[in-house]
Amino acid sequence: MKSIIFRFTAPYLSVLMLVFSVFVLLRGHNEPGGGFIGGLIAASAFAIYGIAAGVASVRRALTFHPMAIAASGLVLAVLSGVLSLPLGDRFLTAQWAFPKIFGEELALSTPLFFDIGVYLVVTGAITSIALALEERDHD
Repeated sequence: MKSIIFRFTAPYLSVLMLVFSVFVLLRGHNEPGGGFIGGLIAASAFAIYGIAAGVASVRRALTFHPMAIAASGLVLAVLSGVLSLPLGDRFLTAQWAFPKIFGEELALSTPLFFDIGVYLVVTGAITSIALALEERDHD
């Protein structure tokens, strides 16, 4: 894109959108939000950055291939469901742990890790599609 204003503001907007996507992801069990909506926001941030700076810049910023991100999210989501099987519960039954970190009790659950997996799947898959469309558009 040739707009200098858009090219200047896109990186800042993308970072703000990524932070907001993590916020939406983490509040997803208590309020509206979750992994799917957070992943869509994150993929939109990468798409905006790709329109402004080009696909090569987004690929450098991601470090990993978007489909590798999606695959790791799928593995995390499945593992969070399988974790209940050795404990005698059905697949995807929620499990909770309350470890103490720096003297504070932290609530960790398999639904949180499932949501993180969904977030990664959606972010990776939609980003991969957006980058492929952007590359095709410039050929």
